[in-house]
This record gives sequence, C-alpha cells and structure tokens, in this order.
Amino acid sequence: MGSDTSGSALLRDPRAPIPDPIAASTLPGWLCCTSSSRTGAQLVHSQPCQVFAWLRGRGGAGAVLGQCRAGGSLAGGSPDAPGLLAMVETFYGRAASLALQSAAGRPGGLPWLRGLLETIRSCSYVLEVAFPLRRDGGTWEVVQGWRAQHSQHHLPCKGGVRFSSSIGVDEVKALAALMTYKCAVVDVPFGGAVAGVRIDPRKYSEHELEKITRRFTIEMAKKGFIGPGIDVLAPDVSTGEREMCWIADTYTYTMGYRDINALACVTGKSISQGGVQGRHSATGRGVLHGIENYINNTHYMDCIGMSPGLPGKTFVLQGFGKVGLHTMMYLHQFGARCICVGETDGAIYNPSGINPKELEDYERGHGTIVGFPKAEPYEGSILEVPCDILIPAAIEKQLTRENAPRVQAKIIVEAANGPTTPAAHDIFLQRNILVIPDVYVNAGGVTVSFFEWLKNLNHVSYGRLSFQYEWESSHHLLQSVQHSLERCFGKARGEIPILPSPELQARVSGASERDIVYAGLAYTMEQSAKQIMNVAARYNLGLDQRTAAYLCALEKVLTVYNEAGFTY
Repeated sequence: MGSDTSGSALLRDPRAPIPDPIAASTLPGWLCCTSSSRTGAQLVHSQPCQVFAWLRGRGGAGAVLGQCRAGGSLAGGSPDAPGLLAMVETFYGRAASLALQSAAGRPGGLPWLRGLLETIRSCSYVLEVAFPLRRDGGTWEVVQGWRAQHSQHHLPCKGGVRFSSSIGVDEVKALAALMTYKCAVVDVPFGGAVAGVRIDPRKYSEHELEKITRRFTIEMAKKGFIGPGIDVLAPDVSTGEREMCWIADTYTYTMGYRDINALACVTGKSISQGGVQGRHSATGRGVLHGIENYINNTHYMDCIGMSPGLPGKTFVLQGFGKVGLHTMMYLHQFGARCICVGETDGAIYNPSGINPKELEDYERGHGTIVGFPKAEPYEGSILEVPCDILIPAAIEKQLTRENAPRVQAKIIVEAANGPTTPAAHDIFLQRNILVIPDVYVNAGGVTVSFFEWLKNLNHVSYGRLSFQYEWESSHHLLQSVQHSLERCFGKARGEIPILPSPELQARVSGASERDIVYAGLAYTMEQSAKQIMNVAARYNLGLDQRTAAYLCALEKVLTVYNEAGFTY
C-alpha cells in the first residue's frame, strides 16, 4: 500500500539538526533549575556502557554511541544489528539531546541537566545470582539469573520475570530501562526493573520449574531485590500466574512473614492469591486503547492518508501468545479484521479474516496455529503483508534496516518490547508510517499491575464497599424522580414509572472489579496518548511518537528528581 504524503510537511527528519536554542517560551520549568549530583553505594553497579557524546559536549540531534566496555555479550552489536540495550539507549539519546537543546538557552540549566540525564540513563543496580539445581533424574546443573533495577526515582521498582535460554545481563538492563520509561509515560509511580533466568522452560518439569522459581525468589530476597515497597515482580515471557503464586508464597512465608502487605511483592497472581480481575488480558486491552487513541485522531490519520476509525481496518499479527491473542480478540470485537497471524513454526493467511476464538481453540487442541482449516499457509514474511495495521507482538528486533522498506502497513503497533531498530524507525518516518511505540502501547500490563498492587495494600477488592451502595443510590434517585413527576401531574393520571435503561441496569447491577479495572486502564491510556501528542507538537516531531514518548518520560522523571531533591 502506498502512503499518502499529505502530512509530509509535519514530518521532521530525526537526523536533521535542531534549531539551537529553541525559544525559551517553550521550555519546561524544570529545565532551568539546578541541583547537586546524586551518588550512592551500590550492591552491584552496572558497568559503564555506550557513553553518550552529548554528555561530553554539544552534538547533533542524535546520540553518538561510544565503545561498549561492559563484560559479557555485546550490548551494542553492529549498526545494522544493534543489541537491545544499544537500541534503547539510542532512542533515549535522541530524546535527551532534544532536552539539552531546549535547556541551552537557560542560564545554569545545561550542566545540571547533563548530569541528571546520565543518571537517568544508567542502570542503578544489577543483581547476578547462580545456584545449583538438582534435576528430577538426579543430575546437577547451575542456573543463572539476574535482576536489574534501572531507576529508583520512585519506589518500589516494578518489572517482569522472564525465563529464556538466551537472556543475558544486557537484555535485562535494556528491558529494565524500558520499564522505567513505560511507567513514567503512563503515570505509574514505579521505577523500572526486570529479572531474567537463563533456562528453556520447555526442558524442565513443573517440579523443577517450581524449585528454580522459589530459589530465585530467595536469592533476590536475601539481597533486597523483592518486597512490596522495594521491588515488585510480574509475569513476562514464559512466566504467568503459576510462577507468580510460587513467588508470592515463597516471599510471604520466608522474608515477608512479618509483613502484612507481603502479597504485594508480586503482581499477575491468580485471583485466589490476591490477583485482580482483568490482569491476564490487560496488555492486549491496553494495545486496543492505544490504537484507538491514534486511529480516531483525524490529524494523525490525515498525515498517513487513512480514514479514522477501527471498523473495517485490516491487521497482521506476529505472535500468538498472551499479548497477541488478547490483542487479536479485542480488535476483532471492535470491528477490525485479522488477515494474517504468524508464529515461530509458521503463519496462516485469510484475506476475509481469521476468527480469534476459533484460532485459539485450534491452537489449544493442536499446540500450533499451523494447519488451521479456515486459513491458508503463508510462506513469505508476514511483516511485509499489505495491511492497515502491523502488530509485532513477539520478540525484539523484528523490523530492521533490511525489511523496513518492504513493510506495507500504514500503522505499526509495538505490542512487543523493542521490535523496531533505530534504523528501521528512521525509515518508517521517511515513509510516513505511524509507529505507536512500545513504551506507550504495551503499558497496559504494568498499569493493571499497579491496580493489583494497590488492591493488595488496601486488602479489599475494587467495588466491594461501594457496589451495593451505588445500586441503592441509583434506585432511590429514580424513585425520587418518579414521585416528583407524580406530584407535579397528579396521580389521577396514573403512576409514572421511571425505570433504568438496559444499559444503566447492566452498569449498576452487573458492575464488577473487572469493569473498574478496565475503566481505569482506558482512562490511563487516553491521558497518556494526549500527553505524548502534546509533547510531539511542542517539539515539532510530527509522526515521531517514540521520541515524544521518551521526552514525556524524561520530563516526568526529571521533575521527580528536581522536586524531591537529593540525599547527598
């Protein structure tokens, strides 16, 4: 599909120099403040990696990355195949350089800002553990894991636990940084953190996975890397309710046995263990709201030459896991049509649409989407299928310099973390393709995790104290209106029944915790989208919503540091 160039005048080349300085009237207030630098002891400090040139002197709009000095795997990779950490820091560098350009016209603001931007960029703490595991067959092996706390500007830290045979410290640090920015974008008062355990969970029994999970929890607890007020864990790749319940149980009956709020050490639990209704599908529902906020915006749709509204739009989905499945279900429910789904073992295609419930049932019965009878096998790259919306919901670095010129979607929705490399992002901007970034659109999970954390601290489910009262209040209100009308017109004309509409009846009598959670999620995604769009307009970023989202996060974190001050 060709892209309409009607909005090209609004598109800024991200590699072009920024006018310097930007008018002082556009500067946020915190950019002109000064403060002392922050220091502190660390258990295991992250190694210096990819130092930004703009912290040593004034540079262009982009970040110039130095050589990685960290041990282990290459954080930077090559320009054509960067590591996830290099990608995150490149995107951060672009936003940070704009903040520096904005502060250049304010006396005293630049030195302070440079130091704080480096503070925000750096990963604060990294815990690395290795412990023995006795397999069911009697053999022994060593399991390695990490927990990275990227930022403690707000406590507790928050982030998932993933099991993967390819996980490493650099990926953990990158994902923790994304969590910091993601929480800031959606106004969730957490710092970012992520844990990774280097195993292939398919090669371990349930008993072995339980031992690994509980031992990893103990190791984190011994070093202060888990707790309801310190660091809160959540599900991620290859982990779910089962693992979260093991973590909660282990912490509650060991290090947290005196803490009445111990269950709040982890979110994504089952309902019986303190979970919240709606958490399982929260990320997918957040993706829906993220798409809605942009696709219903006439300004952005005019820029890419697409008509507003979700009904009738076609989409392609890469990844049919928890996020992909629920994203597909919600988009189908709201009128969009999925024409192609891809997984690691194959892809299926049907231009007339694929029913998500039928595909889910087939996948559960067969263990794969391949062979689904109501779609044809697809042999090519699903990322290049002509569609309105492309949704990478699998793993990182799927859209690269090599395949970005062949992408035929008009909107790319990053339901996965880090699916687009910086080079691909620049190509999409040049081609007038709207990218809804990961730091915003897949934040539904952490938003509802925040609601679960609050529920655990309050020790009462949402609505339990108010549902019956609200129903009785609505009933009395309708009765009052009825009695007033009868007094006005007289009962001689008969009763004037005032009855609730079916919609009101369902709302007041059928409301649940899930309804409250969904309403809070929708409001959060709407307000966050407005903030990102406002920042994009203020910095004249056009379709570059990623840089706008990073700037939005930076402004909020900088505001916290400026207003809270520093201990030393």
